[in-house]
Amino acid sequence: MEALVSGKKRIINLDSRLLSEPLIPGLSDDVAKLCLALVPRASLPSMGRVCKKWRYVVQSREFITVRKLAGILQEWLYVLTMDAGGKESHWEVMNCLGHKLSSLPPMPGPVKTGFKVVVVDGKLLVIAGCAMINGSHVASSDVYQFDTCLNSWSRLADLKEARYDFACAEVNGLVYVVGGHGGDGESLSSAEVYDPETGVWSFIESLRRPRWGCFASGFNGKLYVMGGRSNFTIGNSKLVDVYSPKCGSWCGSKNGVTMVTAHAEVGKKLFCIEWKNQRKMSVFNAEDDTWEVVALPLSGSSRAGFQFGKLSGKLLLFPSQEETGHNTLLYDPDATPGRQWKTSEIKLSGSCVCSVTIIA
Repeated sequence: MEALVSGKKRIINLDSRLLSEPLIPGLSDDVAKLCLALVPRASLPSMGRVCKKWRYVVQSREFITVRKLAGILQEWLYVLTMDAGGKESHWEVMNCLGHKLSSLPPMPGPVKTGFKVVVVDGKLLVIAGCAMINGSHVASSDVYQFDTCLNSWSRLADLKEARYDFACAEVNGLVYVVGGHGGDGESLSSAEVYDPETGVWSFIESLRRPRWGCFASGFNGKLYVMGGRSNFTIGNSKLVDVYSPKCGSWCGSKNGVTMVTAHAEVGKKLFCIEWKNQRKMSVFNAEDDTWEVVALPLSGSSRAGFQFGKLSGKLLLFPSQEETGHNTLLYDPDATPGRQWKTSEIKLSGSCVCSVTIIA
């Protein structure tokens, strides 16, 4: 029996006797897997500690599939919040109703900035970034994975090239990283892809120009890279680089946004807030390559900041720590006009750094 550990395949030490034993005595393994899948999500970490064979089942991709077929997947919101003083951060976990459930164990490795987070196969990946080591800024190639079913961190294979301030997104079950700054602070045009099945990072075709401070999203099986800066543009770039995994090549347009401070995908649309106006959202529809503008129901300073989250198909806007007078806002893109905005009761213990939604 095999499992992916630290980016490599490793044989789990299950002797032939354990391999031949059923998951649950008296039941076929298919039925036993269904029984295990019916356990509430909050109890899965305890179930993974029963034995090595159960642990292997719980951390497998098949386990998520069985839970999906059984109709019992649960959506939880994971928010990385900055503690008061801005020196430490921690992950808060909330259920689909926005009720706080727990906090994650501390992230391994040194404290970093410029890293990116992405979700694949019900697991949270924290990728690369820049760490302060012996008084110097050092680009990292580290990749850590949090298994939401086992409530534990592990290290995956390193990136091929250390980087920070790059773009990152999941497309069709694969994880892509693009551009950023490298080990010597140089701007990068290189791009890599990670396959969770093999646990291996591989280079793909590079961008036509170095790009950093950008972000990425996946739509219609393609990777969209927007925002940030490029060596070949004055100021912030409006270029959109689009990568087709099927063709293995890049194409582009000039229909992008600049200086994006928050972004999130909800349904088939991309929501962005630009630094120049924090009172409007730019909404991208990849189906017809168009943008529309949605005004926020707020008054006051246009510089007040927000970070996005998403839950149950709705967009959450978390106010910056400085904007203590503002509540968390909720935007429902499917509601009738005039009823799309509400105030959410979700409150974080600190300012939001980033967030992800994980269904498992």
